[in-house]
Amino acid sequence: MNHSEIVNFLWGVADLIRDNFKRGKYQDVILPLTVLRRLDCVLDPTKKKVLRRNAELRKRGLRKPDGQLRKASGFAFYNTSQYDFQRLLGDAQNVAENLRNYIAGFSENMREVISRFDFDNTISKLDEAGLLFQVLERFGTVDLHPERVDNPTMGTIFEELIRRFNEALDENPGEHFTPRDVVHLMVDLMLTGDEQQISREGTIQTIYDPCCGSGGMLMIAKEHITQGVRKSGRQVKRPLNPEADIHLFGQEVNPETWAVSKSDFFMNDPKGHDASNIAFGSTLSRDRHADQTFDYLIANPPYGKDWRGDEDAVQSEHARGESGRFGAGLPRISDGQTLFLLHMLKRARVPSEGGARIAIIMNGSPLFTGDAGSGESEIRRFVMENDFLEALIALPEQLFYNTGIATYIWLLTNRKKLKRKSKVLFIDATTFWTQMPKSLGEKRREIPYEKARDVLNLVKRFRDGEMREVEEDGKIEKRVVSRVFPITEFGYRKITVERPLRLNFKATPERIARLENQKSFQNLAKSKRRGKAKEEEEAQGRERQQKILDLLESLDGTMYKDRGAFLEMLNSKAGEAGLKLTAVVKKAILSALGERDEAAEICRDAEGNPEPDSDLRDTERVPLPEGRDPVDENGIPTSVQEFFAREVEPHVPDAWIDLSKCDSKDGMVGVIGYEINFNRYFYRHALPRALTEIQADIKATGQEIMEMLTTLDSEI
Repeated sequence: MNHSEIVNFLWGVADLIRDNFKRGKYQDVILPLTVLRRLDCVLDPTKKKVLRRNAELRKRGLRKPDGQLRKASGFAFYNTSQYDFQRLLGDAQNVAENLRNYIAGFSENMREVISRFDFDNTISKLDEAGLLFQVLERFGTVDLHPERVDNPTMGTIFEELIRRFNEALDENPGEHFTPRDVVHLMVDLMLTGDEQQISREGTIQTIYDPCCGSGGMLMIAKEHITQGVRKSGRQVKRPLNPEADIHLFGQEVNPETWAVSKSDFFMNDPKGHDASNIAFGSTLSRDRHADQTFDYLIANPPYGKDWRGDEDAVQSEHARGESGRFGAGLPRISDGQTLFLLHMLKRARVPSEGGARIAIIMNGSPLFTGDAGSGESEIRRFVMENDFLEALIALPEQLFYNTGIATYIWLLTNRKKLKRKSKVLFIDATTFWTQMPKSLGEKRREIPYEKARDVLNLVKRFRDGEMREVEEDGKIEKRVVSRVFPITEFGYRKITVERPLRLNFKATPERIARLENQKSFQNLAKSKRRGKAKEEEEAQGRERQQKILDLLESLDGTMYKDRGAFLEMLNSKAGEAGLKLTAVVKKAILSALGERDEAAEICRDAEGNPEPDSDLRDTERVPLPEGRDPVDENGIPTSVQEFFAREVEPHVPDAWIDLSKCDSKDGMVGVIGYEINFNRYFYRHALPRALTEIQADIKATGQEIMEMLTTLDSEI
């Protein structure tokens, strides 16, 4: 059977259990039994040898036989139970007890894996429903031995099962399963340029995935190096170095998925080194590889998923600044994918030790979410100003099983070649796809090997303006698919532009009425006292309110276009009336009686400086210059001064820059931000349809409607 037939066969267990297990619980049965059956097939050739060796060692009284039993099994795990799947089926009456005995016979490292499935409860449920024997019997008929189903195929089977389980749970399969065509492309991109280094005799390389899921990315990365790439049974890419010593590391937070990956790694590596490097738990809050750095890092972090469960630990590391993983900035709580990006940069081997390359796939949000100074913008700033980003590749839509949204591969490194320093390559690969014969969920497209090679070659050449022929709506046209930019292209300095407050003042009935809605005016008739004292104080307040209203109504209604002159007149009239106005009351009066007037004089503070009008406040984005940006005595960079003189002053001569809004890092006026508007660089203007064509369509549609109405009338 091929992998699709095996998946369908295993999924067929659902027909047996559907009356006793909800659809969302199918994985509790199918996934652990698939792992157990795979383990059973793997250990079968050496099962008798392990049992004999175990008996000998027990007879000798050896207390720690683990090493000897591993040697006997040929793997880093073993099973000392007398049972296997065939013997379990030979005793239908005691199948539950015997299955537990079989599981208990595994070595400690494999029991830890199986425990993550919480399978003991499932055994009880199946036994109580009278289904355990039938289910085991079905699994016992499928041969999952590596000679029949190799490790890459088994990985695909596990991932396809996980995809179906998550569809049943209405969860996000993208958290666990990246399509193989995408993984192969990511691995190629991550390794590109290092072929000579990897092919050296005696090379040792480490590869790390902080959210490894079922381990597919790590497995494929190792296969690319040591086995090459096969497609439809033929080798399409030779291995880089069959003798390379590749060490895999990963971490996974989902217990079932971790168990699948851990068991698969145990079976893939007889020595068990890679399996021991697959840690369980949340990478964000409990980094299990905190003492290591790696040569290559690859990941598809969960996007659109909040990080509330890790918040305390993440905030604590952020507070540590550069010594922590998240010192650059924190994204909004609703989306933690860029936290994985920062984590990977921290776990990258430093340049003095050879450096590292990183491939991470994310949706569009990390490109543009967040204004200047926000956590997301600061993370982009950290990436750009440290010159980590080498290439950004836009992938086709409808590639993933759970969503059709746009995704991007970020290719990063801390050891850029000299000619690529301070530059970023953009590749528009959104048209590099073929239609799948059959859709899988939302996945309707795939990236064929030839298209993936084209993307890889574009990255290798690193040229601006390369073009490809693209077919759309039956027409073939040439489009630009690569652009090269300096990193400053995506940076800007956000300045706040103020304009002066200009008000006129007039004591009209409508404006005076607004005073009664002013909170400070209303508070004059409120008291915090109690009883009679409260009544007396509030009565005095109401009397004071009335005097103020009487004063304003006595004014002659003259329009004042100078706040200073109006205040002078108000103070004079209040003095004549024996009424003392507090600063708070004056402010309320000015607010009620004032209205914006472009012809009025500028309102100024006590020191004679213009007061800003919050309603006229605006911001401008000043592009960052490529070279040095001198600053004047007020902290204003030359680029900002020139932009203001060119783009602002000619239109609003009375405007000025708010000098208090400065960047937290360089201290200059204006807050630095970074944003990547990918589509803008590949925008193609589409001419609107001809008016005559539109009119013809409208006329034809109208004719069809009239014919339908005529037919309907005749039928009635």
